[in-house]
Amino acid sequence: MLETVAKTDIIYPSSDGEPVAETYIHLYAILTTLEVLKQYLSGQQGTVLANQFMYYSQGLPRMRVAPDVMVIFNVEPGGRDNYKIWEEKEVPQVIFEMTSPGTKNQDQEFKKTLYEQLGVKEYWLFDPKGEWIPEQLKGYRLRNTVYEVIEDNRSEPLQLQLKVEGQLIGFYREDTGKKLLIPEELATALQEKETELQEKGTELQQEKQKLSEMEAMLEKYRQQFGDLSE
Repeated sequence: MLETVAKTDIIYPSSDGEPVAETYIHLYAILTTLEVLKQYLSGQQGTVLANQFMYYSQGLPRMRVAPDVMVIFNVEPGGRDNYKIWEEKEVPQVIFEMTSPGTKNQDQEFKKTLYEQLGVKEYWLFDPKGEWIPEQLKGYRLRNTVYEVIEDNRSEPLQLQLKVEGQLIGFYREDTGKKLLIPEELATALQEKETELQEKGTELQQEKQKLSEMEAMLEKYRQQFGDLSE
């Protein structure tokens, strides 16, 4: 008798033991993009995941892909062990792949076709070393059912302008033009703010000391010469 496997018994692994990225530079680009976009979407109904399996066919655990960074709107915030499209009922709006010559064919062919078919609105390829994409950053936007090259490095779903900054992607808000700070820049900015507050605290203390000295001098004057109002 042939046994049937219930859908609830199907295992959807969260890891395959493969390394996250080919090089430290690629890993740094992935983690930095993840953290920047997580901070940007904080408080919104959505999540940002990195290098986690996305399953796109229920009952077929081999039908999976692991985008380097994916942004999904209209789902519960927070992390997941993996992402199942049929459970969440949302496909990613934006996907980033940190590409290299070793992943070029898969990124440019298989993944591009798959994301196009799934309806991922934007697909970005970032080559941090500039090994096969001369401009380092190349994006595609879904028009009807076909990807078209993005000419202005603008992300419509994210409402951000993207710029190549060394071996990282710089993200800038369209409403203010301000850059979304990467963790190192944020740490520096916080340190500068703390220093500024400490300096202001020192200045305030000095002003209080001057005021106290002036009050003491005035009281001494009153004791010697009386109140000027008299």
